[in-house]
Amino acid sequence: MQTPFILGIGGTTRPGSSSERILRAALARIEARGVATLCLAGPDLMVPLYEPGQSDRDSRASILVDGMRSCAGIVIASPGYHGTISGLIKNALDYAEDLAAEVRPYFDGKPVGCIACAYGWQAAGSTLATLRTISHALRGWPTPLGVTINSSHPPVAVEAGASTSEDINLDILAGQIVERLG
Repeated sequence: MQTPFILGIGGTTRPGSSSERILRAALARIEARGVATLCLAGPDLMVPLYEPGQSDRDSRASILVDGMRSCAGIVIASPGYHGTISGLIKNALDYAEDLAAEVRPYFDGKPVGCIACAYGWQAAGSTLATLRTISHALRGWPTPLGVTINSSHPPVAVEAGASTSEDINLDILAGQIVERLG
């Protein structure tokens, strides 16, 4: 039997983006609770545009779909582009359609931690709402707490042990995901 793990999906094509840093910080908090993680960020998500019915997948898309299939839960961290999730994240999530006919379709019953990073609170809030809506549509269980990050403020301190609101919220989100695993 495979060890349960949490899949992290997020970031941008720019290495070290705010959303990638926050995703990695959330996954580190999950690992600190004894749960393995797999992070697919930025370049890992540069997969071909999703084509329904297409069965051939390149290696990155295959890793993404296999990760969604076999994970016990998911953390999604998206930048807020024009008030919603980025095309990179949307395209990655579209690949969940490959799981539609499975015994456990999509993200059925899996905890989903949603994180939105945007240059302003309005875009962060609407991006978070979109992530939660997509999680519900894919039959996942969004954690009660979603995390919003306003990247227009000074750089976010996400190191373990920091006492910022971002740090506290990432700890809560990680705890809610691990709790849901039973």
